[in-house]
Amino acid sequence: MKLANPFVRVVLVMWGVMALVASAAATPLPVVIRLTAGSGTLDAEVASNKAERSLGLMNRADMPESRGMLFVYPAPAYFCMWMKNTKIPLSVAFIDAQGQVINIEDMAPQTETNHCTARNATYALEANRGWFARHGVSAGSPIIGLEKAPAGAY
Repeated sequence: MKLANPFVRVVLVMWGVMALVASAAATPLPVVIRLTAGSGTLDAEVASNKAERSLGLMNRADMPESRGMLFVYPAPAYFCMWMKNTKIPLSVAFIDAQGQVINIEDMAPQTETNHCTARNATYALEANRGWFARHGVSAGSPIIGLEKAPAGAY
């Protein structure tokens, strides 16, 4: 189909560009913050609302060594993590409101085993399995940079 009217062509091109921009705006990029723990640094995607926390790292085939995911909760609580539909082995550090690691658990892919906080936590930080041990992070270690995370929402 040939459009003879240049005005119509311009309007159609502009409409197409606006549709692309609207589509990109509908799928926002995740918030990523840099966290330091022990001798390591992680660029952590932030999951700060219920939908993001529920999805977590599900269905990802891999994750770079320097990446992770920070789960932010609206208030300190006792909670558990599991690995349903998660394809990569992970370790999770449960962190209190002051930024100190409470406990760390190793998690196997594609399992529904609960891995829980030892006491009320405000954050959970997932990284590739063994990352915390490789960087000297254990219970009581500080996680630096949590103040950059958005507040948790229900």
